Amino acid sequence: MSERLRVGVLASGRGSNFRALAEAAAAGRIPAAVVVLVTDRPAVPALEVAREHRIEAVVVDPRQHPSREAHEKAVIAVLEERQVGLVCLAGYMRLLSAGFVSHFAGRLLNVHPSLLPTFPGLRPQRQALEHGAKVSGATVHFVDEGVDTGPIVLQRAVPVLPDDTEESLAERILVEEHRIYPEAVRLFAEGRLEIRGRRVHIRERS
Repeated sequence: MSERLRVGVLASGRGSNFRALAEAAAAGRIPAAVVVLVTDRPAVPALEVAREHRIEAVVVDPRQHPSREAHEKAVIAVLEERQVGLVCLAGYMRLLSAGFVSHFAGRLLNVHPSLLPTFPGLRPQRQALEHGAKVSGATVHFVDEGVDTGPIVLQRAVPVLPDDTEESLAERILVEEHRIYPEAVRLFAEGRLEIRGRRVHIRERS
């Protein structure tokens, strides 16, 4: 690609996956630039990550908007004004409307701490432990209108140990999230991802 991909990140918490993406971009491991962080909360650790990496941060507080639609329009405006080509969800704790997903169709990624389609939604590590799963992991997927149902880009398995707690399993899965999310962005930036129905085909490097 002649120009570096411009990436916008949406986060609501500590921003560890945001940090992984920012560090990968800064180190040149992905042909992309993380140009903006958008958060729905005015005091989250992700904002400090943005300051550390000199990335613009914009707080779009839903309490300042009369409706969910108005809030999402404001978020879209921030991303479009900065000519973002890919949007990455990194612990963004708001369900996105069909309109938002449609606006960024094919250029909206999420990372989830399970091997989808198993254990979608909230507390997937707890779900894995409660079901006695022997293996869990991390998934990067394109976002569609469902909850963690979009086409899968990359996955990495993580064994569930007999003495695992929800917290210990989450921390080991997070290590893999930090590895595969930048890799998925790299593949997207290189134009190597093609959605074919429910599947994502990864083209060979040209």
